[in-house]
Amino acid sequence: MNVTVMQLTARNLLGRRRAMLLVILPVLLFVLAGLTRWASDGSAASSSQLANGFAMGTLLPLMCLLVSTGVIGAEIDDGSIVYMLAKPLRRRVILFSKLVVALAAVLVFAVVPTMVAVAIAGDEGGRLTLAYGASAALAGIAYTAIFVTLGIATRNAVVFGLLYALLWETVLGGYVPGIRAVSVRQWALSVGERMLGTDAGPWAVTSEVGLTTGLIMLTLVTAGAVSLGIRKLQTLTLTSAE
Repeated sequence: MNVTVMQLTARNLLGRRRAMLLVILPVLLFVLAGLTRWASDGSAASSSQLANGFAMGTLLPLMCLLVSTGVIGAEIDDGSIVYMLAKPLRRRVILFSKLVVALAAVLVFAVVPTMVAVAIAGDEGGRLTLAYGASAALAGIAYTAIFVTLGIATRNAVVFGLLYALLWETVLGGYVPGIRAVSVRQWALSVGERMLGTDAGPWAVTSEVGLTTGLIMLTLVTAGAVSLGIRKLQTLTLTSAE
């Protein structure tokens, strides 16, 4: 990783209007968490529905998309990425540096707010908060790797990312049994389900896949996306020169 690349990436990400969107969604989640606590009297099951439906199903993939396209997509669009690629830096170093910044932003603006929202909406001994925190963190890693690579591969990353996040992960991945088994959210929820044990069912923290399958799929998808991203970045200079 390269400190200079990380600093420039963080400055570009947080110095744009995009930073306002990164704050709006967590604030909306906190408002919904407060309303959920008021309406359900702090029910853990209701808190879980909010976390599973809005936090994991909508906020997390959208935040990962905003952050991931912001750390590299904007530089590709305006052509400034060429100056970075001209430096004597390995392409993997550039990609990993940007991934670290993106993951840090996802942790701050998506994973931590998810945990805080669960604690506000209702929890018992902090177990639900920790379970959703672990699931959100793992899903965030996979989403970020996918969307960063998407930002390198196409200039329409935001469009394709929205279709994937909202249609596949939120709508189809939330209600269609066959598709749920190949959903990042479901793979990540397998960890939360195992952490809660017998309370997972009553609190509606369930996954279509087992823990082993979920972890394997998350690892394969994340590693595959990072590898593809490095390869795409290595050919980006040639494309720009043409």
